[in-house]
Parts: sequence; structure tokens; C-alpha cells
Amino acid sequence: MTDGIILPTTTNLQTTGAARLYESLRRTRPKTKQDLKNYIKVFLAIDIPDKQICPEHNSPLDYLWHSFNSDFTNPKPANADCIVWANRGGGKTDLAAIATLLDCIFKPACQVRILAGSEDQAGRMYQYLTDFLRAGFEQFLTGPIRKAGCRFANGSAVDVLTQSQSSVRGQHIQKLRCDEVELFDPDIFNAAKFTTQSANGIIAAMESISTMHKPYGLMQKLVSSAMQTTTPVFKWCLWETIERCVDRNCSQCPLWGDCAGKAKQADGYLKIDDCITQMQRASRAGWEAEMLCLKPNLENVVFDQFDLGLHVKPVDYDPNLPLYRSLDFGFANPFVCLWIQVDADGVVRIIDEYIRSRATIDVHAAELKTRTPASESQVIATFCDPAGAGANDVTGTSAVRELRSLGINVRYRRSGIAEGIELIRRAIRAGDGKSRLVISPKCPRLIEALTCYHYPDSPAAGDELPLKDGVYDHPIDALRYFFINYTLPNKVATRNY
Repeated sequence: MTDGIILPTTTNLQTTGAARLYESLRRTRPKTKQDLKNYIKVFLAIDIPDKQICPEHNSPLDYLWHSFNSDFTNPKPANADCIVWANRGGGKTDLAAIATLLDCIFKPACQVRILAGSEDQAGRMYQYLTDFLRAGFEQFLTGPIRKAGCRFANGSAVDVLTQSQSSVRGQHIQKLRCDEVELFDPDIFNAAKFTTQSANGIIAAMESISTMHKPYGLMQKLVSSAMQTTTPVFKWCLWETIERCVDRNCSQCPLWGDCAGKAKQADGYLKIDDCITQMQRASRAGWEAEMLCLKPNLENVVFDQFDLGLHVKPVDYDPNLPLYRSLDFGFANPFVCLWIQVDADGVVRIIDEYIRSRATIDVHAAELKTRTPASESQVIATFCDPAGAGANDVTGTSAVRELRSLGINVRYRRSGIAEGIELIRRAIRAGDGKSRLVISPKCPRLIEALTCYHYPDSPAAGDELPLKDGVYDHPIDALRYFFINYTLPNKVATRNY
């Protein structure tokens, strides 16, 4: 020491140099997926699983790389939307918080909002973010970390939104992360779709993140429509997030029936013993929905025996079999027609569907004739909703009368909803365990309806009928009218007008 000045030593220089390099690397944008994994491991002490175990799945790192790198690709995509479907404990909320941190650090003036299915869930993602900030990233902030938001020196910002119209409307942001969308109010979610706008070279993105609890919930609708919208779906389950199994006897392990050796390849963080405990606590339906991401919980579904693998197969018109049609009337609600044949073994074959809203009966009649793969004289019967025989208050006529005047002779039988549902169930799987129903892939709306048709979550006292939601009930009604009329032809009503 000379005159109170500390002279640099070799050790001090090395320490200072290492610290500077460390902080320089913290400010260096990851350029590859492996760089991103290493960056998060070094600066957040989190080793993100990057192995795809199930053939149709992704790794958690795949989602994070898409979310982060979409703004740095050339050419840039039109939007960076994505859907994340993952297991409970699968790190969805943590990863979204990491994505938010990276956006705000490496994308100047990026405006990010967090919206969740509950205030608690939104607070949890933000809490993860603030914990990350306090792990050496405070230097990027300007001002304090507030309860529901923070600001960055480069102009980026994060805010937590509440589930309300006033909170969502009026936002113009680049990134919106919707956590546990299965719990969202549909009206709020629909309003949130209009909040994102590309700006400052940052691509607009709405990320919808959740497990899939119900086959008729919001998450199921998003995943089902993803193919039409070309929105990427990042899906992972227990096997992408469980720790590697190294020393267990597979034949004695309770997970073996589902695992079949998958955990030997895994490289996640969920403790195997914890997963075994959770499996033993849960119902099989809950385990498959929440942890394996195989299918949603079917406990409230009307046709829980309907199986896409068993009941959906290519099946076309056979001129050697009788041909039927079955209708459900509608205008604002959809008009539905199903084309159906029955083979010698009694198997009901649904070969095509027609579903359309806001068209008149003459338009439907023309479409039915065009799409019917035989002449009208070869159609054995066209069954319909008995309500179609009632006179319209405006026109003074009925749908039944109009169709008959256009050369389509419809027939009907009055019945209860429960009666028709039981007949459909019997065709799906009879008491002997056999199925007598097969549906062509050309009937996607009927297939979706059979999967999603459900009872009310909170039924009124004494009400045991399925929910009439205006979406799934109409294809089911058309199918119901077929079974009612075909099964009991001697009671079919035909009336002349």
C-alpha cells in the first residue's frame, strides 16, 4: 500500500477480469438454442430440459427458443404466437417468466403483459420474474420493482393484467403471456386477442399456456384450431420433465405401465418418488390429463367411451348398402345433415356431414341433393328434428313442409334427449363390449362434438341433461334423430300437409 492506494495484484486483476467477463456475457444475446440453455444455466441456475422423449412432443427448451428467437430470425415471421400444452409441474410458468426476462433485456422497448386465469396465477409468474431480476439483473431496471410491474432502462416494461375487460382493452403491446388459459373467462380471452401489435422490430406474440383439463374447455378449442391457424403447439409431459432413472427396478416400479423405460432417457427435474406419490393419489383420468397430457379428463363428458383410434376410420359410400340422412334444423344455430349407412353386421357408418349457419331451407336442400352420393329415390329415409314440423311465425310454413316441397321427404319421431343419448352410447360400446359405430374423418365437427359434448359443470337441481351450448349439441342432435328413427321404424311419424 502506498499513500492509501491499493496497488493491483495478480489475484485482483484476475478477479476483476473474470467479473467483467461474467457481466459482459450476461449482456450478450444467446445466438443458438444451446447458447440459450447455457445462458439460463449460468445466470439463473436453471437447467432447462432439452430432450424430446415422446415422439409427438417437444422439449421445454423448444418453446423457450421459439419465444425468444422469433424476433431475431430472418425473414421474421408474420407473428410469433404459440400454444404451450404441458403437464402439471412441467415448468410452464417458470419458462414464461424466463421468456419475459429475456424479452425485456435483449429487445429494447418491448412491452410485455402477463394475464392469467386467476390473480394468484398471474402473481406467481411475476414473482418468478422478480426473483430472477434479483439474481443479478437489477442493473437492467430503472426504478423499483413494483407490485404489479417494472420498467427497464432500455424502454422495455412488464405489467400484470387483471381478468377484466377494462384491464385488457386499450392495451397495445408486443408480447402477451396468458397463463392457465383453461381457467380464463372466454370473453376476456377474446378481448385479449386484440392487444398485441408489432413495433420497434419486435414481432407481436400471444402465448397461450396451460394444461388441458377438459375436452370442451378453452385449451382444447385452441389446440383443435391450431392446425387451421398454423399456430405452433409446444407439448410436453411428465417424461420430458422427470429426472433420469438410473438405479430402479423397472418391474417393481409403479410408473412402469406408463413409463416403459422412458425415464431412463429423461433429463428433467421432477423427482421420481414425488411422481409416484402423485399418481397413487390421483384418479386414472386425472393422471392422464394432468401429467401424461394424453387426453383431457372425461369425467363430465357424455360419451366417455368414444375413442378416436377405434371409432374414426376412412369409410366411404357403399352403393350396396342403404343410405340415410339425418337433420337438425337451425339458422343462427347451425343446420346439420349427416349421411349414414348401416352394414349387414349392424355397424352404423357415418360417411359425411354438412353443417352451415345462416342459410335458408332452399339453400340447404340444394346442398343436400348435390352432396348425396346417390339419387333421391335411393335415399331410404331422411330423419329430422320433430320441431321442424312447427309453423314459422313469419313465413307461416315449416321446415318440414319446405323440404318436402323441394323433393326431400323427411320423417321424424318424437323422443326424449336421454333416450337418444343412450342409443348412441350403445352404438359406441354395447354391453358386450363391441362397437357398432364408425365415422369418416370427413366429419370433423361430429367427431369434435362426440369428444366434447358434456354435462353442465354446475347443473341445476334435478337437471341431468347435457349442456346445450349451441356448438356441440347440434351434430349430436342430428345423430340422435337417426338412432331414434332407425331403431324404432315402426313408430316413425309421417305427416301430409
